[in-house]
Amino acid sequence: MKNIIIASTSTLSSEQYLDYLLPTLELHFKNCTTLLFIPYARPGGISHQGYTDMVKLAFAKINKKVVGLHEFDDAKKAIKEASGIFTGGGNTFVLVSQLHKYNLMDVLAETIKNGTPYLGTSAGSVICGLTMQTTNDMPIVYPSSFQTLGVISFNLNAHYLDPDTLSKHMGETRETRIKEFHTYNSTPVLGLREGSWLDVKGNSIILKGNLSARLFKESKSPEELASGTDLSYIK
Repeated sequence: MKNIIIASTSTLSSEQYLDYLLPTLELHFKNCTTLLFIPYARPGGISHQGYTDMVKLAFAKINKKVVGLHEFDDAKKAIKEASGIFTGGGNTFVLVSQLHKYNLMDVLAETIKNGTPYLGTSAGSVICGLTMQTTNDMPIVYPSSFQTLGVISFNLNAHYLDPDTLSKHMGETRETRIKEFHTYNSTPVLGLREGSWLDVKGNSIILKGNLSARLFKESKSPEELASGTDLSYIK
């Protein structure tokens, strides 16, 4: 049975890394003493070890040990044998490129679908969808495929922002960009606002947090979905 937390972000306002989610994560990873961390997204170009060290500090608050995937000679085996997995945020193109380069996308998807508790934040959440095509990131590397884990049946736009009516910026809004995506693709897209997350248990996908999420479907008007809604109907 799938057991996944899909969070829009890792940090809120002035809080420390993952602090707002720690009560949820303590329950989510209650049967895990050690978590496998996938540091490939490298926010700001941080090293794999530097990123892992940052994550270790956060999870020490709930008495969890963290080991980086880069520390293993056999990454596939490490994923298969992990008791819990966390993929952090950063650049989605870099993350997806590395997962495909080392042939890890399929084994990671299979491991998650088999019930290993998984946490994704930002880029680590975007890859839970069918493809990474609705990320906000710059394409600084060229992945061999946009295909991602497919552990949920729609795509995500993490860090979703509503239009700022007071802004003088004349560029595209997130809504405009997602509509552009639907000019060429039919996959539904969920705009997940900061501080929101999806709690996936088996076939159930519950929106959590204090905010609604915005659902986009091809040729339809966007729809606001309240916190607590089961999103498993989205196909």
